[in-house]
Amino acid sequence: MNKSVLSSVAVVAIVAVAGGAWFMNRDTGPTTTIASTETASNFDVVEMIQGNPDASVQVLEYASYTCPHCASFHANQYQQIKENYIDTGLIGFTYREVYFDQPGLWASMVARCGGEMRFFGISNLLYENQQGWARAGDGAAISAALRNIGKVAGLSDAELDVCMADADQAQELMAWYRSNADADDVQGTPTFFINGEKYSNMNYADFSAVLDEKLAESN
Repeated sequence: MNKSVLSSVAVVAIVAVAGGAWFMNRDTGPTTTIASTETASNFDVVEMIQGNPDASVQVLEYASYTCPHCASFHANQYQQIKENYIDTGLIGFTYREVYFDQPGLWASMVARCGGEMRFFGISNLLYENQQGWARAGDGAAISAALRNIGKVAGLSDAELDVCMADADQAQELMAWYRSNADADDVQGTPTFFINGEKYSNMNYADFSAVLDEKLAESN
């Protein structure tokens, strides 16, 4: 067994110990139609934000890296939203990960390994290659596939070893997700909050119409 396979097995074991009990004992929290921001600040987890954080319209997305609907959204609607609203500074866009399964958590740890500057680029790679890594086989195979994506993004083996074996970070991420998801009643992905109002997945025309309405209200 070579070093990379040993490393993958170790990652699966460490992260599974950190997160296995949580995935077996999820419960349903209270519901709300207003996105929680105070809850997120209680954890040592960096919020991943694009666009203008001071814009009058703020979008919050809850998404899972293993969710096919999320992959479709990021391949289509998100690209147009980014071009027309995020990159132009009209809105702020916050992405929060959802962990409905352990591979989704591992993917998040790889995305965050690159820091804020690389996060969204690695996220794009994860969604573009979702069919490959998410269905790679057992935990070790999925971990190895995720490592390959991290290396394509420019991360070194040493960086990935540290990030993917960080059990404390895994625990923090899961507690952060659970607190946010319970507070905002996130039952499926993708789920969006636009200026605090909750929306399910939409096509670009409908999403754009909501954004334009919110922008007009703020002027």
